[in-house]
Amino acid sequence: MRGKHVPLHHFKKHETKQHILFKFLAVLAIFAGYFGFIVYKYGLENGIMITALTWSFFVLCTPIADAGFLIDFPLRLITRIKMLYSEMLVWIIAISVNIYAFFSHPKYYEKTTLLQLFKHILEEPVPFWAIIFISAVGTFMSVLFGDELFDVAKHSERKFHAKHKHNHNFIVMVFTIGISIILYYFLLKKLGVSIPV
Repeated sequence: MRGKHVPLHHFKKHETKQHILFKFLAVLAIFAGYFGFIVYKYGLENGIMITALTWSFFVLCTPIADAGFLIDFPLRLITRIKMLYSEMLVWIIAISVNIYAFFSHPKYYEKTTLLQLFKHILEEPVPFWAIIFISAVGTFMSVLFGDELFDVAKHSERKFHAKHKHNHNFIVMVFTIGISIILYYFLLKKLGVSIPV
């Protein structure tokens, strides 16, 4: 007796969800490990703020959505809210944390080399706020792509024009993120940060 035929899109859907879940768990593990180390070194009160500022650095100053992914992914699974909208909330939280820390407790920025660099970026809007702008472009483009992956996994059967639109959007996203990373790289060089290639 032959086994039941399983459509190919079933495996693709399963692999997409596995990939996203693995990425989330990896980011969560790194975040939890960092938080534990910082709390051990600086105490609970300082550790919470230093970790929050470090998280906000990766939200505001890297052109990918890995830091915001800690919030985006669970919200998408639980509430089905698109990650684009939750990422907007992530940016509001990250900016608010820095407004509070920068004007009320700037001492926190002196605790780690990364936060010292972050403070330097915040103190010089020209040209270094361009890093934040470029990161916003790259982040929201990658979040849009992440939402597309969820939608593809949920609705595997698409019409030709929908697939064509998806391919076009993917090319635009890759191009935009590529340009953003190149500009980001040159701004970091101007800031004096060397990135091994």
